[in-house]
Amino acid sequence: MASDDVPSTPALDRRSFLKATGTGGTLAVAATAGCTDLRAADRDDVVLSPPEGYDEDVAAELPHPTYGDEVPEVTIPAPLADREVTTTDFVGERHSLYTFLFTRCSSACPGLMANLVHVQADSLEEGYADDVTLCPVTFDPEHDTPEVLAAYEEDHGVDDDAGNWYTLRPETPAAATDVVDDTFGVTFAETDDADGMAFMHTNLVLVVNEGGHVERAYTGDVPTPADVVDDVRTLLEEW
Repeated sequence: MASDDVPSTPALDRRSFLKATGTGGTLAVAATAGCTDLRAADRDDVVLSPPEGYDEDVAAELPHPTYGDEVPEVTIPAPLADREVTTTDFVGERHSLYTFLFTRCSSACPGLMANLVHVQADSLEEGYADDVTLCPVTFDPEHDTPEVLAAYEEDHGVDDDAGNWYTLRPETPAAATDVVDDTFGVTFAETDDADGMAFMHTNLVLVVNEGGHVERAYTGDVPTPADVVDDVRTLLEEW
């Protein structure tokens, strides 16, 4: 994990940031196009079919893990559970979902959080709570204290008693950069937005199978919770 000596991400003027990235609130990412890459159909480390428009060559250029990639190994504190979580803890044990957010966000982050909350609710209703783990990761640890994260969980209807939810919090801004940007490839940057948007960031929800490989990497627009739940159910059925 990065030391406190690593410089924090510099603040950006929002207008300059949007001009540079061509986005309205999230960082631009490469999009796949065309037919599904047939090479992906031969994989034996994933069970879901390749996502629509998947192109292996394009995916290889993306900064974040994508279909078939191994989940990066990193250890992050889970202060509300009074423990640390290593992403590979779940390999051989259960499937896992990750997303990356900050609690002050009023645009994409509530939707990212909602995807994991819906999966947790479905897991409790359908009896697969012991087969999945949900892990939102904050990249704003200076604001997102354990107390703030606890309130955020409560506001979004997280069931902490289910035993399958870990809100992860790198301890410093430098550690957040190391974990979220350098390890997971999720870009974020501080802004000087007068409207209170503290960060611009890439949207990403990862569905990782029990073997430690990515089955889905939803990026760009925030996915619909029903689609994520359907993919998780299919993963459970096919695994």
